[in-house]
Amino acid sequence: MDYVVLGGCIREERLKLNLTQEKLAEDVHISASYVGQIERGERSVTLGTLVLIVNRLGVTVDYLLSNAAAYQNTVSENLMLQFLRERSEDEKMLAVNLIKLFFSYLDENKNRMKSS
Repeated sequence: MDYVVLGGCIREERLKLNLTQEKLAEDVHISASYVGQIERGERSVTLGTLVLIVNRLGVTVDYLLSNAAAYQNTVSENLMLQFLRERSEDEKMLAVNLIKLFFSYLDENKNRMKSS
């Protein structure tokens, strides 16, 4: 089970409903910090809590678990997650933007090489 992917799926569904972590936590009777830890894959979630979460989000347990079970991180993805784990949201967004810029640069140079 990939708890980072599961947490990401929960976060994605929560955001689709424009719910804050605090509101989701309140609705399912857990702490907001626990919701954050679940969404970051730092803590596992009990089946009972997962059922409460999916009921609130309007999805099924199998929908979330199939995404989490089907995807396995590569070594490089796990390394990136380790680097990001202890960073603030601002630092994470900076890293994402740097990676986007870097890949944009690589793609641009790849296209230049093809046309030369």
